[in-house]
Amino acid sequence: MAKDESSGSNNMFIEMQKALKGIDYPADKQTLLDTARSNGASEEVTNALDALPEQEYDSPAAVSKAVGQEE
Repeated sequence: MAKDESSGSNNMFIEMQKALKGIDYPADKQTLLDTARSNGASEEVTNALDALPEQEYDSPAAVSKAVGQEE
């Protein structure tokens, strides 16, 4: 049986959602970063957010999709 390779990205997804808790959408990249930092996000999460394009994100799913494309 193949090892589940999605567990790392799934953990990242969960961490990302926790880091962005309470954010109002749409939100720009700087708002995402500020919120994540104030919520005590890991360096992995803040680095992923910092790598995102400068644009507005209209939902948590949009952020997760953009982060997934960056990896």
